[in-house]
Amino acid sequence: MRITISKIATLVQGNIIGDAEKLISGAAPFELAGENEITVAGSAKYLKKIGNCQAAAVIVPRNTGPGANNFIEVDNPMVAFAKILQYFHPLIQPQTGIHPGAEIGEEFICGQGVTVGPKAVIGRRVTVGDRVWLHPGVILGDSVAVGDDVVIYPNVTILERCIIGNRVIIHAGTVIGSDGFGFAPDGNCYHKIPHTGIVQIDDDVEIGANNTIDRATFGKTHIGRGVKTDNLVQIAHNVRVGENTVLVAQVGISGSVTIGKNAVLAGQAGVAGHLTIGDGATVGPQTGVGKPVPDGQIVSSGIPQMPHKIWLRVQRLIPKLPEFSKRLSGLEKRFKHLEEKME
Repeated sequence: MRITISKIATLVQGNIIGDAEKLISGAAPFELAGENEITVAGSAKYLKKIGNCQAAAVIVPRNTGPGANNFIEVDNPMVAFAKILQYFHPLIQPQTGIHPGAEIGEEFICGQGVTVGPKAVIGRRVTVGDRVWLHPGVILGDSVAVGDDVVIYPNVTILERCIIGNRVIIHAGTVIGSDGFGFAPDGNCYHKIPHTGIVQIDDDVEIGANNTIDRATFGKTHIGRGVKTDNLVQIAHNVRVGENTVLVAQVGISGSVTIGKNAVLAGQAGVAGHLTIGDGATVGPQTGVGKPVPDGQIVSSGIPQMPHKIWLRVQRLIPKLPEFSKRLSGLEKRFKHLEEKME
């Protein structure tokens, strides 16, 4: 596949500086791009090194100005580069049809252009929209509803009555609609609380590999439009995740948490139950959230790395902090008393 810089500029709504008719055969990273490839320099770090870049063309921010390379100036270089990568590496289109090795339940309603792989299991009264691709080993429980243009990768399980919107991607090994972790103790044992709700995933969501999203006790666990989750994310019962929020790897969200729109939870962040994280909030990596986070606030608590010997000394001090605090408070009182006497 070869395409002119002018056509790429049209694709990304960019402004050309240089040879508009130069042919491009692919896209590559900044350091590796060759004389027939396009790359991106979206930050000052790469713009400083652009004179050493061997690429035929470079995606750059607006008002970068002319240079030794052919440039395409755009508002958001990384978004433009993502579109270019999608052009050169389009999604593989499967052969449509239901594999004879799939198990299909009664009253299955299927749209056009659907692919169902071998060993997929579809329950009763399942509805699947147009251009859906169910990879091998996918399980859809009874009364599951799936929208249009959905890709569900191998060994994903979506349990009964859950709802999947349009243009959703769910990566391998994810479980949607498992029971929430709810038990009532009587002092001797734990009694299981039935979870009668569902999981609803709205349009344009991408769920990473090996996520677990629990069904609600009542009502629904709700993943809003445009949400993106990384691998190994746990979302408990009755959680609500707002539109265009990002959950990075190994995030754990306890039950009945509400997360606003455009929030970011970085890797290994954990959120206690029944809390609210506001719109546009950011939770740093390894942060334990124990109280509400207002709109737009950035919180973090992860411990930075340090030499092991210093870390051992820090750990020995932590149990003594209450004692140190008490002694410090006493010294402050004595110092204040001395100051008053001197006056």
